[in-house]
Amino acid sequence: MLRDPEQLLVGVIVLGVFLLVAFPIHEFAHALAAYRLGDHTARMFGRLTLDPRAHFDPMGGLMLAVSILLLGFGFGWAKPTPVNPMNLRGGRWGEAIVAAAGPISNLVLAIAAALPMRYINATGMDAGLLANVLSLFILINLLLMVFNLIPIPPLDGSKVLFAFLDPRTAWQVRPVLEQYGFLILIAAIFLPIFGGNTLIGLVFNSVMLPLYRLLVGG
Repeated sequence: MLRDPEQLLVGVIVLGVFLLVAFPIHEFAHALAAYRLGDHTARMFGRLTLDPRAHFDPMGGLMLAVSILLLGFGFGWAKPTPVNPMNLRGGRWGEAIVAAAGPISNLVLAIAAALPMRYINATGMDAGLLANVLSLFILINLLLMVFNLIPIPPLDGSKVLFAFLDPRTAWQVRPVLEQYGFLILIAAIFLPIFGGNTLIGLVFNSVMLPLYRLLVGG
């Protein structure tokens, strides 16, 4: 639990970044990519917007708030963007492009925030709270990018994986992964079966943290 006022402030900032910036832009990117590829489903449901209210999922938002403010880590989700793959140009590649658009948008946000962060680090400026907020903003967006690109349904990376598989293999593998993907994902998050580390932890340590250091120049 975040009892210290400074920790509580950081928790509120993190929660705000997720709900007001990272989640909405991620879902908007899905909707925009689908719209550009011929599927107007998200637009019909009012999701082709940056308004955070349109992408807010009550249960996912509540889980995120509780986990951040009471437990000290973030676990939650936005409302999934509705997409009809049958309307997309490019077939399974179109579906993969729509799926990848969300994580790519988070990478773009992380890069944008890293530019002033690199300047702060290079000049030794005493930026105080600004530096902490920028650092959190970069980490949150990199976390969303890396996490969502993991090729386990229902994450975006699974649709990218299916596009790279040959059609026969995708036809055989996809139903199984989509049926058991959530259980596999929960195991990957919580079971420390890799020398005391979880699969998600290994991915973050080997991909997200090095990418963060590359972006900020640390």
